[in-house]
Amino acid sequence: MCGMPQQHRVRSSPERPTRPDASMSLLTNVMDHSLDDGYAESAARKRAQGQSGLPKTLRAKLGLAAGLVLAALVVTVGAAQARIAAPVVAKEREELIDRIDQESETADRLEGQVDSLRTDVGNKQREALKKHGGEQGELVGMLSGAVAVHGPGVKLVVDDAKSAQSGTGGPRESADFSDTGRVRDRDMQRVVNGLWESGAEAVSINGQRLTALSAIRAAGDAILVDNKPLVPPYTVLAVGDGQRLSTRFQNSSDGLYLHALTENFGIRNSISTLDDVKIPAAPSVIVRTAQPRAEQKGTS
Repeated sequence: MCGMPQQHRVRSSPERPTRPDASMSLLTNVMDHSLDDGYAESAARKRAQGQSGLPKTLRAKLGLAAGLVLAALVVTVGAAQARIAAPVVAKEREELIDRIDQESETADRLEGQVDSLRTDVGNKQREALKKHGGEQGELVGMLSGAVAVHGPGVKLVVDDAKSAQSGTGGPRESADFSDTGRVRDRDMQRVVNGLWESGAEAVSINGQRLTALSAIRAAGDAILVDNKPLVPPYTVLAVGDGQRLSTRFQNSSDGLYLHALTENFGIRNSISTLDDVKIPAAPSVIVRTAQPRAEQKGTS
């Protein structure tokens, strides 16, 4: 029986242990040689030549020390001044706030006095108008806005379009009628004039009584009535024959103009008749000139 040749096991020499950071040679090199060789050579050359970053003479050392002391002194003085000035600034701020509050209270008090005097003057004007106006005194007071009125009339509400956006140009000055979603002063002028022409006896916008001297103007995107800004929606009240006033206005050129704004540009409006509309008197009616009416002779 032939036996197979027996193979002798070759004993391998033990492997040398590897360093744990063998795979991080770049990082190891950076850590071991953190300073560039050029910097190291330059530092060695300066040491060989006797040069150093620090001053060697006593005078230079004293100058460096004096500079450090001066810098520390400047920082210390600045911090001390800031700490001292903080209460002073706070006190001045409180005093300024107190002055603002006092002046605001004074302005409110004076404004109340002006309103009271304006009301007193208006009442005296109305009394004089009733006393010396004769039979037409009440009518003149109503038409001039000197007295409050109430009676049947209409309520017209005009508001911006839902998608209105503030434009940079003037109101409807471009050829393509851009920036048309907002109600403008010219729109309210036409609405008020249309109501007057349709038979209104008294008109107000957002509680502001209009007279023959009232002005509707614009300041940016705001509408001013007698220099008082109004905000949408604009509620226009008019005293007159309610149903007739509403029909005549809607069929007038100004009513059709408002209808066109609604159809084409989305400006919203609604009109309704009311049994009793209350319109206050104008805040102040200025009598510029007055003279007695000459009696006509020979008339019956």
